[in-house]
Amino acid sequence: MSTSTDSPRRPDRGRLRPVRLLTVGVFALAGLLFFVSFDTARGTDLRSDNSMLRLSDLIQERSDKNHAQDDRNASLRGDVDRLSGRGNGTTAAAQAELKALEGQSGTRPVSGQGLTVTLTDAPPDATPKVPGVPDPQPNDLVIHQQDLQAVVNALWQGGATGIRIMDQRLISTSAVRCVGNTLILQGRVYSPPYKITAVGNRNKLNAALTASAAIQNYLLYVNAYGLGWKVDMLDHTTLPGYHGNIDLHYAQPVPSPGH
Repeated sequence: MSTSTDSPRRPDRGRLRPVRLLTVGVFALAGLLFFVSFDTARGTDLRSDNSMLRLSDLIQERSDKNHAQDDRNASLRGDVDRLSGRGNGTTAAAQAELKALEGQSGTRPVSGQGLTVTLTDAPPDATPKVPGVPDPQPNDLVIHQQDLQAVVNALWQGGATGIRIMDQRLISTSAVRCVGNTLILQGRVYSPPYKITAVGNRNKLNAALTASAAIQNYLLYVNAYGLGWKVDMLDHTTLPGYHGNIDLHYAQPVPSPGH
């Protein structure tokens, strides 16, 4: 009678178990990531602020290019205006209507009395100037988009015939946008202090600022934390016409009735 003896099974070296295969894949992927990181860094410090500085430089460079393009547009528009006025058969009435439309669109200079509003960030280490007011948060110490919009809206409400923010004239398609405490206006970047100049009856303009609920709320922060607010009355000032791009890329004409 034969006797059978159980012996331990030898491992099958011809196949990799799923766990081992997964482990090999993880190490391979990690090695690939290290290689890509090394190749990208090329010996530089990936944790440095150089990338942010390069982005800031890029934004400023693009802003400067937009400024140069605006100046070129102004020069070309002046050439077009001069050429269009040389006996092209346009009637005096048509030319008067064209000038009126240009005045309303903000592409022509406007002069008269007015005022300038200057908004400034509070000191970063500001403390409450009014008893019982809580310590400020970072957002309490900087100019926000709604603050600039409140001033612009109040000045239009006060009958302004033209408004300029910093060195740019506002038109119907102008949008006041802020990222942090940086203003982006018509493709260009600005930092505080922000100056807003309006042409119009300066007493009415000042009264409109006083009557604005949004500005009254802003003045609470001026008194509490030292945000900047200054109004300068002007006997006479001139705002240049807007000379940037005025083409509408996405607007569609409304079809007339019956078409």
